[in-house]
Amino acid sequence: MAAVAENAIRSDDQFIHHRPSLTATAAPTVGYVDPVSSSPISDSKSEFQSDVRKLVDLLSKLNPSAKEFFPTSHFPDRQSQSQSPTSDFNGTNDDLTNNNSPNYRRKRNNYNQGRRSLNGRALKAQREDSIRRTVYVSDIDQHVTEERLAALFINCGQVVDCRVCGDPHSVLRFAFIEFADEHGARAALNLGGTMLGYYPVRVLPSKTAILPVNPTFLPRSEDEREMCARTVYCTNIDKKVTQNDVKVFFETFCGEVSRLRLLGDNVHSTRISFVEFSMAESAIVALNCSGMILGSLPVRVSPSKTPVRPRVPRTTMH
Repeated sequence: MAAVAENAIRSDDQFIHHRPSLTATAAPTVGYVDPVSSSPISDSKSEFQSDVRKLVDLLSKLNPSAKEFFPTSHFPDRQSQSQSPTSDFNGTNDDLTNNNSPNYRRKRNNYNQGRRSLNGRALKAQREDSIRRTVYVSDIDQHVTEERLAALFINCGQVVDCRVCGDPHSVLRFAFIEFADEHGARAALNLGGTMLGYYPVRVLPSKTAILPVNPTFLPRSEDEREMCARTVYCTNIDKKVTQNDVKVFFETFCGEVSRLRLLGDNVHSTRISFVEFSMAESAIVALNCSGMILGSLPVRVSPSKTPVRPRVPRTTMH
């Protein structure tokens, strides 16, 4: 602003000094006073220059980085103003350009999205690798246990997991067997048609991976493994069904129930249950109950991989 005022002084001087003289157009007459050299005009010029210099002094005292000279969007952070006012005024503040601008935020968000996409690709690759190491086995006799099924494929390679599932529409069941490498899964395909129990099993490449079980829920001792052999896992249980209803249902068709755990929440429309019988034979018979109506829904029954542990009483704080 001070520079603008100084330019005004120079332009005014040029205007005054280049003002056309009357002597060039007409000859001077007696008593004529030259307007350029007249005292009133000179005094007016000096007064004007004095006023402009005062204005220059006043403008030079102003702070060009003051907040009122710029819109609020130019200074998102007052602390960055005080640290580098000149840089803010010129619009070349690196902190503002890199840290507070929307463009920088987009770059930072894109970096996070890229990192998440890398994690997603890694998980997808891990899942695809697990699928290639897994086979799908169907037409499994209802009396065949997971241990017996895993023993059938032991010569193909190391069995990492074996999961037998109950089909509610048939007395036959299906299973997923995961091997340590792809070679074991390819070798297992050759066992299709092998008699296991009363039926020949079918072995095909799996299209899904086995959902891992929380290791803390798996049996920790030989006693708990024996408990798993006597336990079934039930799903699709009507929410109106009580724990006593589930116990009566299985004791009517299968045998004595020694322990039962009925679980549910407000998110899912149905409940699940772990039913432990006194005899392992009762658990095998319970697999035949898959598809039977309990309450108003067909219950699904499959062997349990986790035992029903007794509830630990909470210690009261005094």
